[in-house]
Amino acid sequence: MGKALCEQFPQARKVFAEAEDALGFALSRLCFDGPEAELKLTENTQPAILTISIAALGVLEAETPLRPAFVAGHSLGEYSALVAVGALRFADAVKVVHQRGRLMQQAVPTGEGAMAVILGLEMDQVQALCADACQGEVVSPANYNGGGQIVIAGAKNAVARAMALAKERGAKRALDLPVSAPFHCELMRPAAQGLQSVLNEISVAPFSVGVVTNVEADVNLDAQRVKELLVEQAVQPVRWEESVKKLSELGCQRAVEIGPGKVLKGLIKRIVASMEVENFETPQDLARVVAA
Repeated sequence: MGKALCEQFPQARKVFAEAEDALGFALSRLCFDGPEAELKLTENTQPAILTISIAALGVLEAETPLRPAFVAGHSLGEYSALVAVGALRFADAVKVVHQRGRLMQQAVPTGEGAMAVILGLEMDQVQALCADACQGEVVSPANYNGGGQIVIAGAKNAVARAMALAKERGAKRALDLPVSAPFHCELMRPAAQGLQSVLNEISVAPFSVGVVTNVEADVNLDAQRVKELLVEQAVQPVRWEESVKKLSELGCQRAVEIGPGKVLKGLIKRIVASMEVENFETPQDLARVVAA
């Protein structure tokens, strides 16, 4: 991830150097060469994705006149969005998400939590089946991704019960997700408390470009609220479908997904078919984004 950008653009190399200085280890070597098992540890994945996203943003800002009217990010991506508008310093953000990953991993012992994706049911149906499946354990919607895709998270047995109920109640599919922890549910409360302490060590600058937040699916321009929203984000569902609809209501007709992969590009098109969506990850993408 990010290797081609670093080879071609000094802006990308500068971001990686800043990340490595803040973290104290060779993130570029991990991203470019692996080992993959180490990169997949969430405490490494989170700073890696943030770094590549901001490296790609730096290239896009240097090479094009593109500037956002609004920003949004899915889960970890909200930190990238906050760096993009100047609310968080990149060096601070990369240290915070490294700790965020570690805290999330430690919040639930390995094997005790699970996540699953439910396809083909509405929001209220998934909320109801989680309520019926919990039986004193935690299971709840974690990501409202749009296009009939909702991710649930919680205790392993409760998630299994919810998957079985989903199939009984007409879901097209209910699939286990290969994740290291049950993100965005109440089991992450210890991580949220730890994250509060980590965020207390950094400052948030005023910003003038609206951030559509995961927790509220609405525009935030108040620097004083950023930390509380990031803490709550750890235990609340990612309201991505509502966030994209909010952007459309605000008049956004084009979105650019910046960073590794193009999952959000597909989700956005399923939520608001009329929105033009590009993704920027590698040097080869630049001409296409500029042309669009």
